[in-house]
Parts: sequence; structure tokens; C-alpha cells
Amino acid sequence: MSFELLSEPIRRYVYDQRWEQLRPIQNAAIEKLLSSNENYILASRTASGKTEAAFLPILSRVDFAEPGVQVLYVSPLIALINDQFYRIEQLCKYLDVTVTKWHGEANKTQKDRLLDRPTGIVLITPESLEAMFTNKPHNIKHLFSNIKYVVVDEIHSFLGTDRGIQLKSILSRLQTENLHSFRIIGLSATIGDYLEAKRFTGDESNTKVLLDRTPKDINVLFRYFKNKTEELPLELLKDLYIETKDKKVLIFPNSRGRVEEIAVKLKKISNTVKGHGNYFSHHSSVDKEVREYVEFFAKESDHQNFCISCTSTLELGIDIGTIDEVVQVDATQSIASLIQRVGRSGRKDGQSSNLFLYATNDWSLLQSLACWALYKENFIEPPQINEKPYDILLHQALSIAKGKSGINISELTNQLKGNFAFKQIEQMEIEEILHHLIKINFLEKLRHEVIIGIEGEKIVNSRDFYSVFKVEENFKVLSVGNSIGEIPFSPQVQEDENILLAAKIWKIIFIDHSAKKIEVRPANDGKKPMFFGSEVLTHNRIREKMFEILYSDVEYTFLDQQSLDEIKNLRNFFASFKIQNLKAEKPLLIANNSLTLYTFTGTKINRTIQFLLDIAGFKNQLEYNNCSFEIKASKEVIQSKWNSLVTPILNIDKHIFSLLQSNPSILDFSKWGSFLPDHFKVMLIKNRYFDFKETEEFLTRTTLIENHR
Repeated sequence: MSFELLSEPIRRYVYDQRWEQLRPIQNAAIEKLLSSNENYILASRTASGKTEAAFLPILSRVDFAEPGVQVLYVSPLIALINDQFYRIEQLCKYLDVTVTKWHGEANKTQKDRLLDRPTGIVLITPESLEAMFTNKPHNIKHLFSNIKYVVVDEIHSFLGTDRGIQLKSILSRLQTENLHSFRIIGLSATIGDYLEAKRFTGDESNTKVLLDRTPKDINVLFRYFKNKTEELPLELLKDLYIETKDKKVLIFPNSRGRVEEIAVKLKKISNTVKGHGNYFSHHSSVDKEVREYVEFFAKESDHQNFCISCTSTLELGIDIGTIDEVVQVDATQSIASLIQRVGRSGRKDGQSSNLFLYATNDWSLLQSLACWALYKENFIEPPQINEKPYDILLHQALSIAKGKSGINISELTNQLKGNFAFKQIEQMEIEEILHHLIKINFLEKLRHEVIIGIEGEKIVNSRDFYSVFKVEENFKVLSVGNSIGEIPFSPQVQEDENILLAAKIWKIIFIDHSAKKIEVRPANDGKKPMFFGSEVLTHNRIREKMFEILYSDVEYTFLDQQSLDEIKNLRNFFASFKIQNLKAEKPLLIANNSLTLYTFTGTKINRTIQFLLDIAGFKNQLEYNNCSFEIKASKEVIQSKWNSLVTPILNIDKHIFSLLQSNPSILDFSKWGSFLPDHFKVMLIKNRYFDFKETEEFLTRTTLIENHR
């Protein structure tokens, strides 16, 4: 029995917690982690005990009397570190092991104590590790040269991202500083590509996946309220209020502005009918202390109902206690996100999860249905693979040069080439990027060494250097000296205008542009602020599933009557296209001297098709919307040019370079890409922003089918 393999103090902890039994993922992890020296990815549904699955065997195996920090826990969120700290600290009390939080908001006294006597477990973000490597590399060796385990929480949130490549690079650099090879344990509820998760450790042949397929019962109901304005229909809000007023609920819209609209309007309805007043908003623009209060209130509210309107800030595993129901407003952009959100309810053993989904337009309803169907088929999107992350390599080159205070250029090249995050990048390419950094004064060459150059100093000495994602520039919102949150400056931000923030209505009374501050006071009515965000990629399979639903006769019992009617309307509309092969044929609507091309494919292929249509002479004549292009041209023209759209792909670099010259903002998806040599920028755009291989296959196999009028 796995329980007997645990050390005596850890067995005592389990007894004192009065657990009736260990969870499946915990039993498996205990047996494997205690009997082997391999890396492991622990994959199981939300609230299945993955944290304990990792730490029960780790704490039983590690000798914390050895010098230095023994276990490093890396998290994508500071809030998740603060939350997990208490769980891990409870475990460690039985072993007298020190647990230390290390991030920008952590207690300095505790950090200093750790530096005086490195020991125990450290909880940290990738950015804090980066800062230590850059500014105080001696602390890396002092603290982390004897690590036995690195636990990466919510590992799926790193896969396929710039931040994930940065973390892989940091782990590779950490391995070189270590006295021996440490083991990496990844934790996740949602992984769409286990091979990529194994590659994340840098040693995929020595990495195993423990997958718990224990099913979770989910009750689901879709409701449809057609929205004709920018604001949500009052009928939807009334229905939402009735559905949630007597429960503990998380509501997930798809934008911060919508989050605020829902929180404020539900609270207003509740006040009118004398319901409870526990309506909150939770997103990155709400002040940190306000967010922490909301999390605390939810966790401690055993006898009070509440409703939190939130973004992905509450999608990951922050413990907020028992949630009765999750509401999704309009379609999620990914199945992975849907799984994370649904998993927030029914966390206790034996409980089912409850999901209500409100759609406000026909395409959102169809996409929601497709995501749910794919979820039931156990499909999760694989991460976007970036085999040659030139931009992150550039960032890491600057980090290493800064940390070393001067390094032989050949040694810097070798370190980057030996880093498992960059193993697909050729040495010649690394050398070219380094020489470019010297040319633009980011690095300065002194004989055989390089140091940070004059222009590079401005970059590496900024607090913004440690992250590889862009942070929007915000104005701080204050009321009588109290921080409410932050919002980006927009045309709406004017004195005497009202905005919604932190689930309240505020009137702007003064804007200090130099200090980037906005003074507000409570008001009675207002509009959601304008927030900006990057485009979310939708996977090809989601759009393909939408297409399949339109040409199937499957009946969905969890749709309300309005949803059923809307799906029927969509099916009737697309019945006018005599589609025989869903893979090879796509609808071309001919109406009112214009064409609508329905591609039913993912974001990157649609972007690429749009680019190829631009090259073919349709520039400024098309409008991309969901799965369709509006094209002002005759059917004869589009049909004649369709098969030749792929021709420019043979010489696409030239076209991308022209696009980059006319529209430099196309590189905005990469924080560090703008500092690369031009042809590396082109390769970055080609590999990250477009998908020419998949698009060529799509165009080659696709025939356009006209509607029968």
C-alpha cells in the first residue's frame, strides 16, 4: 500500500487530516516518486490532490538536513504561491521544514533569513528566478546548488508560451549550477500534448506521465439570449440573477469590461429586490488587496452566498472554498480554459460540477457547443510549438551577460547552444544574433569578452526586463487615497465620465497624466472601461467541430428552447450549401453582389488566408469575422484565384518583410522580437503569427461550394 511507503511524520499528517483514503493520483505518485529517479508529469482533474501527490513523497524522501534549499516550487501566479504556501507549510510542520515565499511582494525578513541559512522549500515565480540570475547570480549558487526537486505547478499554462520557454531556459541554467541533476515534477489538470509536457523537463526520455482518468460528473445547461447592443440584454441578467442568487458562484465572461458590467448590474438587481450584497469582480486590473479580500471572503463564507465575476485570474488553482456553480458567458476560446473553469465547482468528493453557459449570438452558441462536444470527446488543444524562439534567446543572452558581468563570447554562445530551451537553434544563428546585439550596442565587445552595452543598460536595468510578456501601461485609480485598481488610458477616460471597476460605479473627478493617476468618487451609473488585450488563438479543431455540428442531426438535451431554435436556424441556413465532404468543401455564400467565404478553421490559418488574399489583390476588400471573410468580388474572380493563392508561399519571406516594413506592430506578439535582425523577425512572424504549412494543405484540398438560391 502506498501509504506505508511514506515517512512516519507524513503518515501522521495524513492521519491528523482524517483523510479516509488517498486519491488515485496520490497513490500512483507516491509509488513512482519513491521508487525511481525519473521526472514526472502528474495530470488529473482539478481538486484531485495533485499538490499533495507531489509533496507527500517528496517530503518523505528528501533529507532536509542537507545544506541549501532542497525543493523549488515554481508557480505562474503570485496569488497561487500565497495560496499554496499555507497548504505546503501545514505539511512541513510535521518535519520542521522551512517554507519561504520569494517574489516581489514577499516578506523581506523571510528572504534575508533564507539567505543567512538556505534550507527547506522555496516558492517562486519565473520572473523572480530571472531577476536573481540577472542581478544576484551568487544567490542562485548559494541557495539552489543542492536542489533535489523542482515542482512546476499548472505546467499547462507554460506550454507553448514565451514564458514557458523562459522557464525552460532558467531550469536549464539552474541544472548547470547544481551539484547534481534535480528531478522535475509538473502538475496540471489540462494537458493537450503529453509529449510536449515531457519535453519541458529537457529530458523527455527520462520523463513519465501519471494520468488519472477518473471521470467527473458535470451537469450542464446552455441558455440563449440574443444580444443586439454592446451591453448584455436585461433578460439575460435577470435570468442570471435568479439562477445564482442562492448559490456560491463564479461567472466567467471573456473580458474585464464584461466582468465589471455583470458584477455591477447583478448587484443593482439584488439591491432592488433586497437580496444579498456579495457581488464582486476579480481580474488583473482590480487592486491586489481587493482581489485578496474577495478570495478570503469566498474561502471563509461557509454560510453566505456570493457571486464573483472574474477572468482567468480565478481559472487556476487558487483555493476559494466550495463553489456550487460555474457560469460561462459566451464561448471560451479554448477547451483547456473551459475544463479549468468547470473544475472550479464540485471540488468535494462525490459532488458533481455545475455549468451554465449563456450565449448572446449564434456563432458564440455554436462555438460553445463545439467546445463542449470536444471536451466530452477528451480533446484538449495541443500547445503552439515554437522550436526556434529567437526572441527569448536574445533575452536570455542579455540576462547571462548581465549576470556574469562580462563573459567570453564563445562561452556565451556555448551556454546558449547547450541550453535545452534552444536546442533547435543553430550555433551559426546564435552567433549572428549576438553580433547583431553588439552592432546595436546592447552588448559591447572587449577583446574576446562581451559586457552589457550602453543601449543594453537601459533594457536590463529596467524592472520590466525580467518578464518576457508585455505589460499594458495603466493609470492607477484611487478614491480618497485608497487604491481601486488600474485601467488603460482610452477615449472614455475623461473627467466627469463614469466607469465600472471593482464591482462599483465611479465618477472620474481628476486625471493626473504625469503621475498616471485617476481620482474617482462613488457614482450611481456608469459604463464598463475599455480594456485592451491580445487576440486569443482558436484551434482548428474547434472550428471544424462547429462545421460538423451544422451538418449533423445530433440533438442536444442540455440546450434550452431558444438555443435549440438558434442551432436549427443555423443548420437550415447552411443546408443551402450542398456539402458532401466536410474536410474538402467549404461554403461560399453569394448574395447582394458580395461573397462570404466560410472557412471553419483556426485563427492562424485564417490569418494566413487573409494575408494571401491581400497579396492576390483583395486588400481592403475583405473582413474577417469568426469563420468567414466578406469579399467584395465576383464569384468568378474568387473561384479563378482560389487555387493560385498558395503560389506566393514559395517566396513568402519577401512578402512578410514588406508587411513588416508597412506594419511593424505585427510583431507586437513578441516583447523582444523587435530587437532581432530583420530576417529573424521574418522567421518569427512566419513561425508564430502565420501557419503556411497548414494553410497550403487547407487551400489545396478545399473546394468552394456555392449556395443554391
